[in-house]
Amino acid sequence: MRRRTALVAALPLLLAAACGTAQKSASSASPTSSGQAAASAIKVTGEAGKKPTLTFPAGKPSLTSASVKVIEGQGTPAKDGDVLTANVTVYNWDGKENKAAGSDYDQGKSEFVSVSPQLPKALHEALVGAKPGGRVMAVVAKDSLSAEQLDQAKQQGQDFNTTSQVLVIDVVSATLKSVEGTAVDPGVNGVKVENPGGEKAPALTTKTSEKAPKKLVVKTVIKGGGPEVKAGQTVLAHYVGKIWGTDKQFDSSWERGQPATFALDQVVKGWAQGLTGVPVGSRVLLTIPPDLGYGKEGNAQGGIKGTDTLVFVVDVLGAA
Repeated sequence: MRRRTALVAALPLLLAAACGTAQKSASSASPTSSGQAAASAIKVTGEAGKKPTLTFPAGKPSLTSASVKVIEGQGTPAKDGDVLTANVTVYNWDGKENKAAGSDYDQGKSEFVSVSPQLPKALHEALVGAKPGGRVMAVVAKDSLSAEQLDQAKQQGQDFNTTSQVLVIDVVSATLKSVEGTAVDPGVNGVKVENPGGEKAPALTTKTSEKAPKKLVVKTVIKGGGPEVKAGQTVLAHYVGKIWGTDKQFDSSWERGQPATFALDQVVKGWAQGLTGVPVGSRVLLTIPPDLGYGKEGNAQGGIKGTDTLVFVVDVLGAA
């Protein structure tokens, strides 16, 4: 599905941890009362939905993890397994400059944050129970990180022996677990889609003698009621991909057991063009000709030749 490796955003270690890339086992240390008191002394100003400003207490930073609910929010509390659309702001608490290290507000777009016990303990405890429109804060200190992570952070210029990181997370919404609605026949000769409903994967069949379309085809199977995906956004989706005429499957997020996250400016043109404008909550069928897929070179790793037309069924679960 990807044409090239996605660019890695230059974000701090713990901002990456919020996305599940720097994880600590569930046996991480729990926030202590002293750490909680220190975290509560941090003043967070600004309303949810706008970049927060943090004012830190004087003196050395707390090197103990803690979590704080800053704004309650409304709606269904987050639980393990949820993926949230959120705006994350990170500060380095060094007791001196206490500089902001990065913010989604500066990038002008939200991100997806997975709620998982594999996150650092304080971050996990901050996210569990968080509600849309709410704001939570986590002080992630050395007691939340493994020796390997501490060493990795030091190599990247973050010494957790003398500093901590403070994450403020504004929850926008929870992404969908599956799409819901009445399925219709996409009406593409040679392609069949069976829709079992719920969180079960659709069955895509592309074994046919019909000629493949020469242009990009986008057909709605289930129409969602969410906002339309914008060009350049990051999308959370389940998908299955096959080759036209052979019924050969080359990729499936459903078989991996978790949806994929990708930026529309980092995927093949057929995905970028085909998903732009699709409402969140939709299931769509894409048939992608070679020039909008992997081109003449194809994709040897996926077993895709330069003449292959690709067929995808995609469930759009979120956009940020």
